[in-house]
Amino acid sequence: MTLVTKADIRLHLLCIFFAVGSFVWGYNVGILSSVLVHPGFIKIMGHLTPSRKGVITAIYYLGTCYVFISHPASDLFGRRYAALTGILIVAVGNAFECGATGSGAYAMMIIGRIISGIGVGMLSTSVPLYQSEVAPAGKRGKYVVLNHVGFVGGLAAGFWVGYAVTFWNTTEHDLFVSWRVSLAVVLIPCFIFGVGLPFLPETPRWLIEHGHYDAAHKSLYWLREGSFTELEIDAELMRIKEDVEVHHTSREANWLSLFRDRGLFERLWRASLLQFMAQMCGATAMKYYLPTLFAKLGLPTRVTLLAGGIESTLKIGMTVIEMFLIDHLGRRVTLTAGCVAMGFSMLINGVLGQVYPDNTNKAADVVCIVFIFVYALGYSMGFGPAAWVYGSEIFPTSVRARGLNFSASGGAIGSIVVAQVWPVGIDTIGSNIYFFFMAVNFVCIPIIILFYPETKGRPLEDMDLLFNKAIRGVGEDVDEHSEPVLPKNVGRPSQS
Repeated sequence: MTLVTKADIRLHLLCIFFAVGSFVWGYNVGILSSVLVHPGFIKIMGHLTPSRKGVITAIYYLGTCYVFISHPASDLFGRRYAALTGILIVAVGNAFECGATGSGAYAMMIIGRIISGIGVGMLSTSVPLYQSEVAPAGKRGKYVVLNHVGFVGGLAAGFWVGYAVTFWNTTEHDLFVSWRVSLAVVLIPCFIFGVGLPFLPETPRWLIEHGHYDAAHKSLYWLREGSFTELEIDAELMRIKEDVEVHHTSREANWLSLFRDRGLFERLWRASLLQFMAQMCGATAMKYYLPTLFAKLGLPTRVTLLAGGIESTLKIGMTVIEMFLIDHLGRRVTLTAGCVAMGFSMLINGVLGQVYPDNTNKAADVVCIVFIFVYALGYSMGFGPAAWVYGSEIFPTSVRARGLNFSASGGAIGSIVVAQVWPVGIDTIGSNIYFFFMAVNFVCIPIIILFYPETKGRPLEDMDLLFNKAIRGVGEDVDEHSEPVLPKNVGRPSQS
């Protein structure tokens, strides 16, 4: 029987609190899907064509020029204060969105979306970065998956608030105010997250990187107390210190090393491609256009939002299950299983749309809705959490923030493409668009199997063993039980 230690409780509470930042990100995504179909919003914005909807959605990811903002903040000020900066920027962007009115409403919405995108970009990388650096190797996947639990929790909350707002549309004033209030709700978790961040410990790896060795020891002891012996904690601290010193005295101290150093570039392109695939699989479309999609199946607006809330709530449960699977089955197994589920769901929706066009068969419509739910579950056990877990753990401390930021831009590019392709595609070629995303998911399977080494259970300081020039074949698994290289005269920890 496994005892719950102080460290377990502290780590869970820490990572859950950081998941509030991901909740803000998820809420921004979920609530927009209901806002886009809100009659008051449509009236304010004027004629919303599919392409204009696509711009409102995709412009969010233009804000992901955060690749030049987030990693300097994470490296200079720490993971906590990078997240704090991000949450403040989100609040400013939200104010622009809520204030959109008059002839300049569309422009204000676009500006607000760009600003919010910058803030969410900082949150979406600093949160898993923090979780990855404070977690022990054997449980790292579980703690980083809490990032996605927060995201899907926010997504579900956005859908449910959007559904509730449909009951608040009885007068002209209600139409003017209700969608703005639904957007402004996100300021509550923003405030909670922003107030709490300065009181949390910084990650030991960042502290060592900046020469705060005593603070790093205190932080690591607080994070490991009860789960590890003092000797094991000292050993982990020494390994972190050695790893930081080795990489800081090498070319890796420069961000260009991500492209110049072959070992780092091997990690960068894998992490970037994984994030790109995580969006090209159709996830962005499902997150933003789910009510629109359900409406195409003949459901009224209120029912579409209710269905979206149910679908997003199911995602929470599936992501919690993923927390307990990812460290046992590994990253590759959950990624490939998720792709199979998503690809098959897209196939069913595409075929039924061709066999029964224009919603001529209600039973077929019900099956389509069921497999949209199956798709969501596949994403929640695959790309959704695992892409962030993988990208947050494979880079050395000196370039971890840079590496994760650059790779996240791959996801931003995928999101922009899908956000533009989906509304126009579903409007012009109908259900054939499903076959495109089906193909993407099925192509992802051999890519993951062939090119992505398994990382489960490996200390962050051992990732060089997976991604250096000594790797003889892509996708080759290095024995996860192989002995890690420890600093001289340091005891070997049982887990780090």
